[in-house]
Amino acid sequence: MSKRFTAGAVASATVLALAVTGMSVPASAEPSSARTFTVVAEDGVSPDAAIAAIRAAGGTVVSRSDEVGMFRVTSDRADFATKATTASALIGASEQKVIGRKPKLDRVEQEHLLATAAAKGKGKGAQRGKKMDPLDDKLWGLEMIRADQARKVEPGDRRVTVGVLDTGIDASNPDIAPNFNWALSRNFAPDIVEIDGECEVASCLDPVGTDDGGHGTHVAGTIGAAANGFGLSGVAPNISLVELKGGQDAGYFFLEPVVNSLLHAGKVGLDVVNMSFYVDPWLFNCTANPADSPEHQAEQRATIKAMKRALNFAHNRGVTLIGALGNNHEDLGDPRTDASSPNYGDTAPYPREIDNDSCWDLPTEGPNVISVSAVGPSGKKSDFSNYGTEQTSVAAPGGWFRDGFGTDTYRTDANMILSTYPKKVLQEEGSVDANGNIVAGYEETVFKECKANGECGYYTYLQGTSMAAPHASGVAALIVSKHGKKDRQGGFGMAPKVVEQHLYRTAAERACPEPRLQSYANEGRDAEFDAYCAGGLNFNGFYGYGIIDAYAAVKTPVKPNVRP
Repeated sequence: MSKRFTAGAVASATVLALAVTGMSVPASAEPSSARTFTVVAEDGVSPDAAIAAIRAAGGTVVSRSDEVGMFRVTSDRADFATKATTASALIGASEQKVIGRKPKLDRVEQEHLLATAAAKGKGKGAQRGKKMDPLDDKLWGLEMIRADQARKVEPGDRRVTVGVLDTGIDASNPDIAPNFNWALSRNFAPDIVEIDGECEVASCLDPVGTDDGGHGTHVAGTIGAAANGFGLSGVAPNISLVELKGGQDAGYFFLEPVVNSLLHAGKVGLDVVNMSFYVDPWLFNCTANPADSPEHQAEQRATIKAMKRALNFAHNRGVTLIGALGNNHEDLGDPRTDASSPNYGDTAPYPREIDNDSCWDLPTEGPNVISVSAVGPSGKKSDFSNYGTEQTSVAAPGGWFRDGFGTDTYRTDANMILSTYPKKVLQEEGSVDANGNIVAGYEETVFKECKANGECGYYTYLQGTSMAAPHASGVAALIVSKHGKKDRQGGFGMAPKVVEQHLYRTAAERACPEPRLQSYANEGRDAEFDAYCAGGLNFNGFYGYGIIDAYAAVKTPVKPNVRP
């Protein structure tokens, strides 16, 4: 996934930086000479044995996640990380460091805002027939995956819960509010002053139902904005949305909040979790890359182990896991040399040859994750989207600003994905003024809808595999809604493997382009963006098993024992 947000951010130096490492202590904590680390135990080591090893290395455990053998530790010893790495009971220790601020605009997700007016197209996008909600005529993605038809058969079941592991969800938006599940939502990522700015509340733990980053709200709207005659609607407009705030306001993702979000999802029995991010500071986490120091190798092994344990825990508790494939225009089965890692800390980035057998792009290459590539309105793979037969599961609408070369829709906002967005973030980005009005020049980029009682919702365009994944999460939620069963404990759901197989089996097959080596030179991209599509009609590196199809997913009977 790319750097900051998988879908919107890119995973290289040309992208924003989103990070997944350890979580710092709350910004409100008293100053201390002690540093904070995330420590992960070896397989088969009991919590007591791990804690004993941590103490022997000079650390103090301040919180623990026994399900995955992960501990938050403080220590004032300069050699703590080295001692922890050499302890037989521990995989390694990663210091929780401040990274810096995310750029104001994401070069992938918000490409349209970085383009000059002269470089943008003049088209308005295809006009579509009357839809359920006023802005639905701008949602080409719903039409591509036939979600507009699927809702007539199955609009979603309120018992079905979809976790949005992201920067939060703005539950004040009238399209989000009807479907927001307050009881199950949690914030696992306290604000960190150095990267998020001043805390809005004394505890630095923002209340659920808020999103000071915007990314999570956009993802949530695509999944499940209500079909209520207002604003726009999501793929599964009647399901329940659950906030799993594992990302910082600034767009960084740290290991501890992400893992704890996944553990919570499993414990409370969420049906689906959407993950549109990737784990920093390493573009690829490797077990023993010879270019890395022993400390860096241990840090990456700890990240790999903790993430795999957390993903397996959630999956084994019935959670279908959906991940964005990433925006580094890269074949994940044959990765390029990584010259962008580590993207923060005391060590400057340096070239690393990536061994595909021992390096992982997490979470998308983690166990039990359905990985989603991005396509534009034409169905062509978006230039930024990662690809490859090793990891691409399915494709979905993710937007592509540069789609439609040779037509008046080329380089237009309408090629991207429109969804819900917080007013506060739009004001910070400069497209909405202090009075809540759209600033001149942004009328085709930002939309405002208000009710008679004065409640307003805001909407904007983004693009990326982060926008593709929630389309798939919405279809997964429809599959559970339509085909799920009651269990012996009185709950309702569906085995993740059955959901996965049905999603693949009902996807609309799409062949590789001819010639198979896809060039994006017409769209202004250099040869690094050239992408070779391997595979056949049934499965290939651009589209996986095909472009997801919501209507086929709810109309086709499930075959639990049949693999695609």
